[in-house]
Amino acid sequence: WGPACPPPGTVLCFFCDACKKVVLKVPSHLQADTLVGRVNLEECFKSADLIISSDPDFRILEDGSVYTTKDIKFSSEKRIFSILLSDSQKLEEKNIEISLLAPEKKMPVKRHSKDKGLKRTKRRWAPIPCSIMENSLGPFPQQIQQIQSDSAQNYTIYYSISGPGVDKEPFNLFYIDINSGDIFCTRAVDRETYDSFQIIGYATTPDGYSTDLPLPLMIKVEDDNDNAPVFENMVTFTVIENCRVGTAVGKVVATDRDEPDTLHTRLKYTILKQNPEHPKIFSVHPDTGVITIISPPDREACSSYDLKMEVRDMAGQSFGLSDTTTVTVHIQDENDNAPSFKKTSYVTEVEENRINVEILRMDIEDKDLPNTPHSRAKYIILRGNENGQFQITTDPMTNSGILCVVKPLDFEASRQVILQVGVVNEAEFSKGANNRGVSTCTTVVTVNVKNVDEGPECQPPVTVIESQDGMPAGKEILGYKARDPETFNSEDLTYRMLQDEDHWFEMDRKTGNLKTTKILDRESRFVKNNQYNVTVLAVDKIGRSCTGTLVVRLEDINDHSPVIKDNVTICRHGDEGAVIEAMDRDGPTNGPPFDFKLDNLSNKLWILRKKSDTTAIIQPREGLKSDFYSVPIRINDRHGNGEVSHLGVRLCDCTLPSECKMKPFGQVRDVSPPNIHLGRWAILSMVLGSAMLLCSLFVCFCVTTQKTVQKCFPEDIAQQNLIVSNTEAPGEEVTEANIRLPTQTTNICEPIISIGTLGGQGTKTGGQQSFEMVKGGHQTLESYKGSGQGLGDNGRYAYTDWHSFTQPRLGEKVYLCGQDEEHKHSKDYVLSYNYEGKGSVAGSVGCCSDRQDEEGLEFLDHLEPKFRTLAKTCINK
Repeated sequence: WGPACPPPGTVLCFFCDACKKVVLKVPSHLQADTLVGRVNLEECFKSADLIISSDPDFRILEDGSVYTTKDIKFSSEKRIFSILLSDSQKLEEKNIEISLLAPEKKMPVKRHSKDKGLKRTKRRWAPIPCSIMENSLGPFPQQIQQIQSDSAQNYTIYYSISGPGVDKEPFNLFYIDINSGDIFCTRAVDRETYDSFQIIGYATTPDGYSTDLPLPLMIKVEDDNDNAPVFENMVTFTVIENCRVGTAVGKVVATDRDEPDTLHTRLKYTILKQNPEHPKIFSVHPDTGVITIISPPDREACSSYDLKMEVRDMAGQSFGLSDTTTVTVHIQDENDNAPSFKKTSYVTEVEENRINVEILRMDIEDKDLPNTPHSRAKYIILRGNENGQFQITTDPMTNSGILCVVKPLDFEASRQVILQVGVVNEAEFSKGANNRGVSTCTTVVTVNVKNVDEGPECQPPVTVIESQDGMPAGKEILGYKARDPETFNSEDLTYRMLQDEDHWFEMDRKTGNLKTTKILDRESRFVKNNQYNVTVLAVDKIGRSCTGTLVVRLEDINDHSPVIKDNVTICRHGDEGAVIEAMDRDGPTNGPPFDFKLDNLSNKLWILRKKSDTTAIIQPREGLKSDFYSVPIRINDRHGNGEVSHLGVRLCDCTLPSECKMKPFGQVRDVSPPNIHLGRWAILSMVLGSAMLLCSLFVCFCVTTQKTVQKCFPEDIAQQNLIVSNTEAPGEEVTEANIRLPTQTTNICEPIISIGTLGGQGTKTGGQQSFEMVKGGHQTLESYKGSGQGLGDNGRYAYTDWHSFTQPRLGEKVYLCGQDEEHKHSKDYVLSYNYEGKGSVAGSVGCCSDRQDEEGLEFLDHLEPKFRTLAKTCINK
């Protein structure tokens, strides 16, 4: 089974002309307020103002629609009624006969008991597409399709449908005649809402048996051109002026809700009108809607255009639906017009020596868009301003050129200045579509200089003179010279200094020359880049003045020695030592490279090696203990000029200098000299040496002391002292004549006792003892104390001076003895014994005799043979 197409004319059939007879096919059952169909009343009687149905079961609307007023079941296959049309003004009437045809009733076919079951045969039950017209005018219900089953030949079949438009949205759009299988549409359909319906058809026997499978049926809604195309939005485009032909301006877009890819949606675009109309600038592609340029636009002629555009469907045919819109196209400016002066020449004047004064304003014309870089002017002085005396700027409000004087003009030098001024735009010039070249517009400005009586002139403003570093006070040097521009000389001008920071000079008011008041020092903090500046004021008779600067350039001399910048800290556990840096206040020609040296004693304790031109590395030798040291280092510059600088060294037991826990240098008053380092053997040698010295002094004291009777010498002391002798060989026989005794004798027991010492003598007076060094006996003491220092009366040194001189050298000698590989005593520094000082007040050894009192001389009888001659002489005397 399957759908059967109804014969033509059964949907809405006019079997006769209008106003005669209309036949409508209807189902056997119609519900109340159901649309039966639609009759064209205007074709029958257009002026009718009264419409009446002859059958009260039906009512007629003005548009010809026929509706039921109640449920109607057709007992027969045909029902007839008429529609009365009347015109009350013309008194005319017409009748339209309406025939309603209901389907024939089928009698149910009973199955015989002999039939064991339904026999299936090959049946035509396949979907055949059908369609309905969008926005159809009816009449409704309108038959659109018929489905039939082959089983209907043998059995009674009832038909039914389901799906969208039946029992789903939109409801009751379709229904089927249960007996005939005719499918009806009850109202018009909008394709833009529902473009198709997929319904299912069923064929069943009266007892509910399905003879066939459900039949899918597609009902397509045929499109009607009921939607006009619509432009999306009002559009505005921008295009630059002087653009090339064919340049795309923009694209307009329209939409159509009708079925795509049909004639209903085939759109065509046109430009109906351009405002202004001439010249024609734009065109549009009819299919794509792209607007292009057909003639280069000029913004100065017209800055914007309005295009009235139309879009029409049905491929642009006249009966197609259309829409219109207005498109605005703005022309963007470009710099295609050069600025030009309103005048070709200008004349102005200004007084000489005036500065920062406006002397002229110049106006221009520019057709480009105002207040943009394309029209804003930029003025240039092309010629005549080689000295930079003029400046031209642009007034941002009026776009005029403002000519100003920024450096004073001199009437005596030039009475007239001619300037050539040009003008361009801030933006670069564009040639545009016509390839026009650019040319700078120029004008001539004549500036007349007016003469005025002016004051002194300080030219040049800065004068440089050369001077020697270290120039003493009282020396004269040339000063600053100004002049009168009217007379071109310096007469009647006076000078005075406005600035002399370090007060180096005094100035002659008439000549302006300078005289030094102190020594010129290039290393002064007031000298910058070897230059010292003096500001000078020159004044004429009536008080007009000018200011100049005198620069004294100092030539450097080598008058400073290099010195060490900072003290250093050395860690005993580090191997790198410390870097010391030297500086020289002199210039580079008298500065580095520096030469670093240690003295002989410091070399034994420290290691010094050069690192760079201004730095060196110092390291301690092994065995040096942690302490503060002052290391003398001589530093010479490249010319050998230098002096000894003392470097403070903090030798610390650490790994990094930042970890040192010793006091900083600022908290330490005395720093140990680095050239004295005493070991235990050296200390022992010093103790033994001191003991031997005291013993020697005591022996000398005993030998040279003269005593009367037994008060000063015990009986055996003299013998013991005289017997102990270090004579290595027998002495020569001394005769009495060879022994000279002093002419004056001194009692050895008197309060004054003379003691012979090394290179001097000691004096004891009243129980108080002092030691004096005789001047001239030893030059090492002189070098230690300095010339003329430490001398007392009669050219003698005090005991403290002698002790301060001998003790350090005794320590040095002991230390050097300990440093000798063979542990031998080094030679003494004091080797000269050619001078023993002044004569002793005790006289010669003859002081042992006392002519006035010979008592207590019995010990002379017991002397050894070598002393007998001496004893005999003493006794005889």
